Amino acid sequence: MTEEELENWESVKYRMKQEGIEYCFKHYSTFEEIEDEEFHKLRLELLNTMEKIHDYVSNKIESYDEEID
Repeated sequence: MTEEELENWESVKYRMKQEGIEYCFKHYSTFEEIEDEEFHKLRLELLNTMEKIHDYVSNKIESYDEEID
């Protein structure tokens, strides 16, 4: 690993901690400077999973609201 690559990884770690993991990957950056296939696979899976849980919670709330109407 080069020094630049190490700095890139340290930057990702810092941003995850400072911005929160959801904001970090959803809004802050796609981290194109990270040339690691597994990282980007996991990043996309995380984004997909976060979207699924947001949808699931919203649907649960909507179904409850429909029950009481």
